[in-house]
Amino acid sequence: MYLCPLCNGLQNYSNKCSECDSNIEDQGKVIDYFDDYSAYMDISLMKLLDGDPQSFDNHQCLHYFYCENCNHEEIIAVNEEGSIQ
Repeated sequence: MYLCPLCNGLQNYSNKCSECDSNIEDQGKVIDYFDDYSAYMDISLMKLLDGDPQSFDNHQCLHYFYCENCNHEEIIAVNEEGSIQ
């Protein structure tokens, strides 16, 4: 089983905005923004619709990042980690 370290609070992501060099903040999974109920859907199925055809196979979780300083938006693929069952 694979899990996203950002979604599960195992890591913090701190990076600079590629446009203005300010801090860019994680706003969560891209798939959570599809509609009102997408956050409650099965993640494996939603990954098939996230816009990256390889995210499921490559065990990546696409996150939406936003810079409050310049309003720049980025989608960053976060590598999921395998866990022992």
